[in-house]
Amino acid sequence: MTDVKVVDASALAAILFAEPEAATIAAHLRGARLAAPALLWCELANVALNKCKRHPDQRDQILQAFELRHRLQIEEIAVDHSAILKLALQTGFTAYDASYLWLARNLNCDLVTLDKRLSRAFAPG
Repeated sequence: MTDVKVVDASALAAILFAEPEAATIAAHLRGARLAAPALLWCELANVALNKCKRHPDQRDQILQAFELRHRLQIEEIAVDHSAILKLALQTGFTAYDASYLWLARNLNCDLVTLDKRLSRAFAPG
């Protein structure tokens, strides 16, 4: 059976936009069934938007890289928004970050993120 991994926008952005962490993230995701809350795509669009603003000369390349998201097979999973709000209040995370944390905990699977604080919150113990 394939492992399930919840992936967040920071991890996918590393791959799509060829950031330094891309190879490490890709290796970690290889062979896994990927899942995320539906907000992933909006967050990824926001990453692309910010990159376009910071690097207007690379706009075409950024937009092309963003379109590669269609090749990714990521299952969108509905989340419990009330539980996410409570988790965000408990942890101090945004509701967005709490969505990934809640989903990974709910699915009892790995959370793949470049956000060190989010990663620490997920780590058992």
